[in-house]
Amino acid sequence: MKTTNSKEIKKLALLALLTAMVAILAYFGGFIKIGSLASISLTLIPIVIGAALHGPWAGAWLGFVSAVVFFTTADAAFWFGLSIPGTVITVIVKGVLAGLLAGIVYNLLKNKNRYLAVITSAIVCPVVNTGIFLGGCFVFFLDTVKSAAAGEGMSLFSYIIIFYVGLNFVFELIANLVLAPTIYRLLNIKKKNFDE
Repeated sequence: MKTTNSKEIKKLALLALLTAMVAILAYFGGFIKIGSLASISLTLIPIVIGAALHGPWAGAWLGFVSAVVFFTTADAAFWFGLSIPGTVITVIVKGVLAGLLAGIVYNLLKNKNRYLAVITSAIVCPVVNTGIFLGGCFVFFLDTVKSAAAGEGMSLFSYIIIFYVGLNFVFELIANLVLAPTIYRLLNIKKKNFDE
């Protein structure tokens, strides 16, 4: 009984630590800017790690925390000015689904190869995050995105590819692919040593 309680406490402590990391990165993570609307976030890294170590619901929780903390940032004020419901729906759905799906993919692949599973999750998380954000832009913010594209003298498609998908997505994907598997491996080694 003590062993089970000890494992649960360790799991809860690690989830609390990852929650704090997500909150800090979500609040301060928008400091890396691309253009006037896009910012790069490192928040997806602890979301992938949490989803891999503790499952899809932990990933969903961490994505939700990221969304809620985002609402307290200066970047959120801009999006709220365009559409409060659109911002709330887009940000919560993209955060929760990015974490949830990263965890589901990890669980599907972990029995074959845990590192392949975490690498695949590190790809899925930013793909879902960016994909849902783009969907939200088309559903809720299309006029603003069109205006921003015109202000840059670009077509809508070029603007989205360069400012949202290109620079933002590529940076987040590379950061996830490099850092998430590395941190996961370090935490997993420490976890094994803890359990022995």
